[in-house]
Amino acid sequence: MRCQSTSSRDSRDKSDGSSPPSDAASSSSPSPPSTTSSDSGATGSDNKNANPFGHDWEDSVDFAIKSFEDLPHRLFGINQHMIINYELKEALRIMLRQFNAPIVYCFAYGSGVFPQDSGSRSITEADFRAVHPRPPDALVRSQRGSPKMIDFIFGVSHTQHWHSINMKQHRAHYSAVASLGSGFVSRVQRWGAGVYFNPYVEMDGMLIKYGVTSIDNLVNDLSTWDNLYLAGRLHKPVKILRDHPQVRLANQHNLIAALRTALLLLPPRFSETDLYSTIAGLSYLGDPRMALPTEDKSKINNIVSHNVVHFRRLYAPLVKTLPNVAYAHPVRLDDDDWILDPAADSALAQDMDPRKRGNMVRRLPKHFRSRLYFQYQKKLAMPNDDFRRMIDEADSEDCDAAGPGDRAIIRRRQGGQFERRIAADDPQQLKRIVRQVIKQTVNWPSTAQSAKGLLMGGWRRSMRYLGDKFAKWRKGRSRQAAKGKAGHDSSSNKSD
Repeated sequence: MRCQSTSSRDSRDKSDGSSPPSDAASSSSPSPPSTTSSDSGATGSDNKNANPFGHDWEDSVDFAIKSFEDLPHRLFGINQHMIINYELKEALRIMLRQFNAPIVYCFAYGSGVFPQDSGSRSITEADFRAVHPRPPDALVRSQRGSPKMIDFIFGVSHTQHWHSINMKQHRAHYSAVASLGSGFVSRVQRWGAGVYFNPYVEMDGMLIKYGVTSIDNLVNDLSTWDNLYLAGRLHKPVKILRDHPQVRLANQHNLIAALRTALLLLPPRFSETDLYSTIAGLSYLGDPRMALPTEDKSKINNIVSHNVVHFRRLYAPLVKTLPNVAYAHPVRLDDDDWILDPAADSALAQDMDPRKRGNMVRRLPKHFRSRLYFQYQKKLAMPNDDFRRMIDEADSEDCDAAGPGDRAIIRRRQGGQFERRIAADDPQQLKRIVRQVIKQTVNWPSTAQSAKGLLMGGWRRSMRYLGDKFAKWRKGRSRQAAKGKAGHDSSSNKSD
């Protein structure tokens, strides 16, 4: 049984019907009252003071919402909005206005916005301008001694129309493939993960790379984990510059799914660093780039160690909503001394009860969950007829929960015997199979996307991209060698 997907096209003209919370409004996280997540099977409440970060919204969701007012709560998804330097944020927003083609959703991501090293080395102004020819002062201060290209994802309503407008305005952003027309570019975009990148573009004196995708494709990957290409980027902190109600709703599904998947991979007791590193590493499993000598092998550690505060803002409110995981010591979401402390590494513990973990399995994104079920069907030798019946029932529940408006049937997705058997599997076996499913999800779309980028980017840009990747790899290898030498010297001194 297939559930008819909801489309974003009906809402493309109304996505700005209500303003998302500003950085100023979201600079302090409200402390939600105690509540029980639907993972535990508790009945929801209509209390106006309900936890704004979660409650019953997962059980009745309509991705075709038309405005921010249709979101489950007034502050719903506020955790997705990271706080960065105001001047830098405004410089990036001004840059977006240089595009005549309509961008309805946009986020900046990666090391160009969220540092992955200390940036302590000193470089000349000429070296900085070799990357960013005329950088705004805020960018110079932000990137300090390590200038990097800034990465963006643009969500658009109609890709062919968008490329047609953009080619007329910014023909130099495209390689020779643009001569084949916007229709061809739009078809190429659908290959792999559904994103078309224009790298090494100078805009407002900054070097940027932007990927174009449709809102439909973005919402689909966030809500189903079809390929984890875009969803995986949003597992990490990003700076949302233009928001969209459907994407915010779908991304909240994506974030809590990443949290649940990480819990399936983690032991009963773990630290914040363990949690964030596991989440950050999900989309790198199966990524062919990580197997090549072009990626820094310490990339995940660098992402987490330099952005703990951002990860905490993103996930701490969601941790508070789940009944089977808790901080070892009481923490408050309105305690800035904790929230903003990069040195804090709070301990957490999770309940390994198969019933609660089975509910987590049932609530994983649809396509990812189906792949996990298939692996366990083989392992448990489940008859095909029984397996197909179970999948059809699960699809039926998903369709009921995703019905439009008041026609939705609120049916809590609770784990059954099959999900509990998955959750009760040997932890190492469960970890192995979950990682295998992630690799299967990521590998082909990521491989196709990488190949598409090299083929369509033009040989100059492709060679420059590979050169930059090798430089990052050499830098990471040198850093690891220095750490190893320091550790060896320290142990030698102690032995003396």
